[in-house]
Formats: sequence, C-alpha cells, structure tokens
Amino acid sequence: MSYTSLLLVILAAMAHATWNLLAKRAAMVGAPFVFAYGLCASVLYAPWVIWVLMHDGMTWTWPVVAAILTSSLLHLGYSLCLQRGYQVADLSVVYPIARGTGPLLSTTGAFLLLGEPATSTGIIGMLCVVIGVLLIATQGRLAIFKQAQAWVGVRWGVVIGLFIAAYTVVDAYGVKVLLISPVLFDWFTCVTRTVMMTPHMAARRAQAWESMRGHWHLALAVGLLSPLGYILVLYALRNGAPLSLVAPAREMSMMLGTLAGMFLLREKVGPGRLAGCLSILAGVILLGSS
Repeated sequence: MSYTSLLLVILAAMAHATWNLLAKRAAMVGAPFVFAYGLCASVLYAPWVIWVLMHDGMTWTWPVVAAILTSSLLHLGYSLCLQRGYQVADLSVVYPIARGTGPLLSTTGAFLLLGEPATSTGIIGMLCVVIGVLLIATQGRLAIFKQAQAWVGVRWGVVIGLFIAAYTVVDAYGVKVLLISPVLFDWFTCVTRTVMMTPHMAARRAQAWESMRGHWHLALAVGLLSPLGYILVLYALRNGAPLSLVAPAREMSMMLGTLAGMFLLREKVGPGRLAGCLSILAGVILLGSS
C-alpha cells in the first residue's frame, strides 16, 4: 500500500473515531438519528457533488445503478442494526465483534470475489489489527464472552460485521472496477437510503422529531464526518490500494479513540487496551509494508 493511500486511511480513521464518539451519545435515539444525519450529509455534500458532476460528469449504466442500490441497502441495514444492537446489548460486546469480523470478512471477500492476492505479511497484519480491536474494546477481559447475556451482543455484532463486509466489498467493486467517483458513489448511496427511510419517518414524524430534540448538533457533525471518513477510504481504494489491506487498516480508529481518551480526557487506560493499541500499530505497519 502506497504512503498516499496509507495517509488517506489514517485521516479516515481519525474522522471515523470522532463521528463514532458523537454517534454513541445518540445511540438510544435509533432510526430517527440515522435518518437525521443522512439528511444532513445529503445537504452538506451536495455542493461538492454538483462540482464533480459539472467537471467530470457520471456515466449511468445498469451495473452502476445496481451497485448504488445494493450499497444503499447494505449501509442502511448496517446503520439500523448498529443502533438496535446498542439498544439491546452491551456496547463492549457488540462493537468489538462487529469491528473485528468486518475486516476479516472484507479481506476474505477481497481474496475470493475481487481476486486480490493474499500475502503472508498482509494476513498477519490483519490478524494483529483484529486482536487489537478485541483487546481495546474488552479492556483485555475476554471472559465477558462467557456470560449468557453477552451472546445477544455477539449475534448482533456478527450481523453488523456481515453488513460491514458486504458493503465494503460492493463499494470497492464500485470505485475500483466500475470506476465510480468516490464522492458521487457515497453521496448517491446516502441520498438513496435517506429516501428509503422517509416514508417510515413521515408516518412517525411527531415521535421522531421529539426523539431528536437536543441531538441535531450531533446529527450535523456526524453528517459531516461520517461521509468524509468513508470517501477518503474509497479514494484510497480508487488509487489502487488493495481492499484486503485497507479494510483492517481502517480499524486504527479504535486505537486513536483510546489514545484520545487517555491524553485528552485523562481516562485510565489499562494494560489490555495499551496492548491492543500496540497490536493495531504493529498490524498497520505490516499492512503498510505489504
């Protein structure tokens, strides 16, 4: 992976860590928050999309339409399952399972579906990242998975991880094979899934509006940062970076979030999380050199 692509992934991880921190503060709002930040993103990125369309245009074919619709459904399923998973299970179980299985399955999809070559360095780097994610999220206390209630979170985490892997592979195909502009691809999928949610939100508009009270500033921030982080990832893929390397490298957001909590918020970070940070760092170095 080139240094330019690695830099794009690092910047994307920073944006991802920030918007996830904000989104967790509105986890109990559920679907209305997903709709709200999708609406904000659609409006905020419209000027950039118009500029790209005016200068580069876009070729519409049936494969392009199919990729956008499929990606929209997968992203929507991911967002709704993530919010629901946070409501019915512990974050400390759902999040590490989702973020751990996501890159594992994405990398497998890259090997099997996109024909990317597997390297021993890349596979070891990916495994280091996955182990680091688990250590950070569980603080090294892997025994929590022995609890009966934890398996509710495990099931939701696996489902969310499947959605992550599926949309990652579809989106990589869209920008690498179909050559769709990353910003256009992300914006059209965002608008499509927001439109899909509109009838549901309109039927419950009073309840949805009430649940969003005090959360609109978070929706605005997430609507700005979430697309930005993902567009940077898509540009890294468009520039030739293999999905099998980019998918696990994105999980640097876990390490960055932990370090931000330690240095900025003065949170106590135990040996488990520090070991997780070192594992992710080692994994990213291996991925960058493979």
